[in-house]
Amino acid sequence: MRVLKFGGSSVKDAESINKVVAIVKKALKKDKTIVTVSALGGTTDSLIDIVNSAASHKPAYKDKISALEKRHIDTAKDLLGAAQQKATIKEINNKFKELASICEGVYLLQELSPRTLDSVVSYGELLSSLIISAKFTAAKVSNKWVDSREVIRTNSDFGAAIVDNRNTTKAVKAFVKTNKSKLAIMPGFIAANEKGITTTLGRGGSDYTAALVAAAVGAKELEIWTDVSGMMTADPRLVANVKVISTISYQEAMELSHFGAKVIYPPTIQPVMDKNIPIRIKNTFSPEDEGTQIVKDAKGANNNVRGISTIGKITLLSIEGSGMVGVPGISKRVFGTLSSKNVNIVLITQASSEHSICVAIDDKNAAKAKAALDEEFAYELSIHKINPTIVEKGLSIIAVVGENMKNHTGISGKMFKALGRNGVNIRAIAQGSSEKNISTVIKTEDVKKAVNVIHEDFFETAYKQVNLFIAGCGNVGSKLIEQLHTQASSILDNQNIELRVIGIANSKRVLIDEHGINLNNWQAKLKKAKLMNTQEYVDFIISKNVRNSVFVDITAHEVTANVYGDLLKKSVSVVACNKIACSSDYSKYKQLQDYAREFNAGFLYETNVGAALPVIGTLKDVVSSGDKVTRIEAVLSGTLNYVFNEYDTTKSFAEVVKIAQDEGYTEPDPRLDLGGTDVMRKILILARDAGHKLELKDIKNNTFMPAACMKGSVADFYKATAKHEGHFKKLYDDAAKKDCILKVVATLKNGKASVGLEHIDKKHDMYHLYGKDNIVLFYTNRYSEQPLVVKGAGAGADVTASGIFADIMRAARG
Repeated sequence: MRVLKFGGSSVKDAESINKVVAIVKKALKKDKTIVTVSALGGTTDSLIDIVNSAASHKPAYKDKISALEKRHIDTAKDLLGAAQQKATIKEINNKFKELASICEGVYLLQELSPRTLDSVVSYGELLSSLIISAKFTAAKVSNKWVDSREVIRTNSDFGAAIVDNRNTTKAVKAFVKTNKSKLAIMPGFIAANEKGITTTLGRGGSDYTAALVAAAVGAKELEIWTDVSGMMTADPRLVANVKVISTISYQEAMELSHFGAKVIYPPTIQPVMDKNIPIRIKNTFSPEDEGTQIVKDAKGANNNVRGISTIGKITLLSIEGSGMVGVPGISKRVFGTLSSKNVNIVLITQASSEHSICVAIDDKNAAKAKAALDEEFAYELSIHKINPTIVEKGLSIIAVVGENMKNHTGISGKMFKALGRNGVNIRAIAQGSSEKNISTVIKTEDVKKAVNVIHEDFFETAYKQVNLFIAGCGNVGSKLIEQLHTQASSILDNQNIELRVIGIANSKRVLIDEHGINLNNWQAKLKKAKLMNTQEYVDFIISKNVRNSVFVDITAHEVTANVYGDLLKKSVSVVACNKIACSSDYSKYKQLQDYAREFNAGFLYETNVGAALPVIGTLKDVVSSGDKVTRIEAVLSGTLNYVFNEYDTTKSFAEVVKIAQDEGYTEPDPRLDLGGTDVMRKILILARDAGHKLELKDIKNNTFMPAACMKGSVADFYKATAKHEGHFKKLYDDAAKKDCILKVVATLKNGKASVGLEHIDKKHDMYHLYGKDNIVLFYTNRYSEQPLVVKGAGAGADVTASGIFADIMRAARG
């Protein structure tokens, strides 16, 4: 005997029902078959809406009944030939007349009892099963329609009746014994009490009906046919890369279904588990897919974690107070009180000190649960031994399930590390001694991100997805985007990291694509993108709450630097080419470092000093290893190094600066480089990372530029510089006389920093520094005589972009 159940999505219309017929015909070739069916997709919700409208004394319920009747008649017409339609449509008309009569009574009384509601919703399965039975008859497949209310016996708990297993098994066996047809069609979900009054088994109860029948007849396998190809590792509406679970144990399936996996109704498993009957979850629309098999022992599965499930609309109740410590019976009173109000507890956690008890319940029960607990503990509240019940809403539960988790260390740590890395705050945790389930309560707004990062860590061994939001797409920004585009496939193949650019912003517009921007034509799209300022862009990033997010600032704007804190506090990593944040007030620099540590976010700014050179990384490694930096000497401006390498008085100083600007080495206003401010910011950042509490004003700037050259516009600068050529020639000649060259050197010594033009002789490490190269000499306790030297190209769009890229990869690796 085979038992097949088809859900509402599988019988939603004539086309779907034809697929059901084909599947059942194939099954009949192997064995006698019993089929249980749900209502046509969405019908139960429509019936509830109809009867609620009637109870609210809204005459529109009649129109809704007519619309639902028409849907069923149209389905019958689409399925049946003219010869078979008449009898079936007559049966549909009669059922809707009965339904209309019930609803009229509800309308007149303006009262809806649980018993009446069960009677109303039963019509969905009655109608669908009658239509499907007629379709088989029309297809010349002999079948017997049986009213489930004649074989499934329950008590009188309307809405979710408890099954009388002994009498149900007896009735099912009696039906099977007398039924001569090879195929039986039954409505799922509905049953009857001992008086024959209609009851229901709870939403999703059609699965349960099929399981009861399968257990009673000792079926070889129970097949649950739905619109997905089995149980998934996570909800496909939340996670794009879910995988079908090929085999899962009864216990694991129960855990997942209890915690929100909608593929199977939780009570379904118990009847077949008792008889060791496998369950197979299959896809009506892809019948060749293997689906998921639910069995007693699923040891063949490789992954320790089998799946991730969620429950939404959770309220957390916290009962705490000093008067609870060591007092027996508190937990009993809490649970007894909630039980007396029919409040189901989803999750429980209690502090070892007994100072607090937390219970997670459904949102809809929050008000009555709080009132009941405050009443129960009224005396303790009055003497301040227990605090008023704390109610927290807007929460959800994520459960990580797997029988193989038992005795495997690191599962919890891996889960919580993934959540912490992405700024998901945990409100409560529960893990049973069986170790099959680790459940945690989090904010509902964090569910999608949380499920994705956990799924990524446990199931997506292929790659980790990193989502980038870029601010600034000028010369350096464009080069970075080009590098991201050309290197994306290589990064994915070699490092298992998928870099996905979600946002690109310039000073006026922001291009956004939550599925990833096509980097082939981003410039054209950005021109047509929506207007958005920096704060709006940041608000969008925070609101989307995407996992593994990285904000990349390639601007030189203070406004952009000011948003880093907001992002870090949401565990969005920040990669900053912009030097303003790290060289502004020390308190802000320190705050950003603290935020990064506190909220497990990366704050990376290697390109603040030396473009792609590993200057800051090297310094941090030296400091973190316990060494102490005693002195730093550095040429930190590729622009200034280029200018003084090229200036030999054959061309004027102004001409050399203009060449540097045309090559893209200087800022749009060259005075930002020549005035020393840029170098001052860089040595300040190094000083701070070395452990010194310095401000920009503390750095001595021995400028070589005449004051007249620093006034007016950029054009004025070039005119004034040309007039002062004698000044620059004298600087060059004075150095040449000593057989030296000129370098703008930044120095940190004894906690004091300075920047100035210096004569460098041939013995110095800085002498052979060509083009736009930078050099940093670190003198430390360990490198006291021979400094640790970092040297290389320190300017240019390509190398700066590559430095940003390297920081992005550091953030990506966490």
